[in-house]
Amino acid sequence: MGDLVATTLYFERAGKTNATKTLEAARKRAEELGVKSVVIASTTGETGLRAVRAFKGFSVVVVSHVAGFTEPNVQQLTQGCRAEIVAEGGKVLTMTHALGGAGRAVRRRFQTLQADELIAHVLKLFGEGVKVAVEVALMAADAGLIGVDEEVIAMGGTGEGCDSALVLTPANVHNLFDLKVHEIICKPRLSQRSGGKASS
Repeated sequence: MGDLVATTLYFERAGKTNATKTLEAARKRAEELGVKSVVIASTTGETGLRAVRAFKGFSVVVVSHVAGFTEPNVQQLTQGCRAEIVAEGGKVLTMTHALGGAGRAVRRRFQTLQADELIAHVLKLFGEGVKVAVEVALMAADAGLIGVDEEVIAMGGTGEGCDSALVLTPANVHNLFDLKVHEIICKPRLSQRSGGKASS
């Protein structure tokens, strides 16, 4: 393959208001490249359901938070959305964050940053959604729901919805430095004043 010219869409602000445009741009690029698999983060399942519907004919993996992420024994992905995602042909993956599992527990207890969360903070230099997209790709690869030898579309967001989409070749977490980001389809253009505290 020779040189490629691709367009990157930069949003003025981060957040869920960009979800429709993100899904549209990601679908368009997937079709152009012949990508067959899509991975997307979704907290309640609403964004995941939108993705499953927007990517009819694709293999779609919706990655949710673990139970207890916000409070003990609470699963944020609603049963209704889970059922609809599966009914529409999507797969739902719930597992520990690739870049914030045991390391997060160490930070909370001992106030010491671990390697996984350090990597997450480096990825956040590109935006929260980019970090999330990379992370859910690692998780889906670990679950065997996408292959590490195929290009996929991975999407994440800042807070709610989705505002970032990447073309990447995933890797398993234990080989995370083999993951390759090929293209940024869209992301928020971070202002000089963009900031934020570490995720808990």
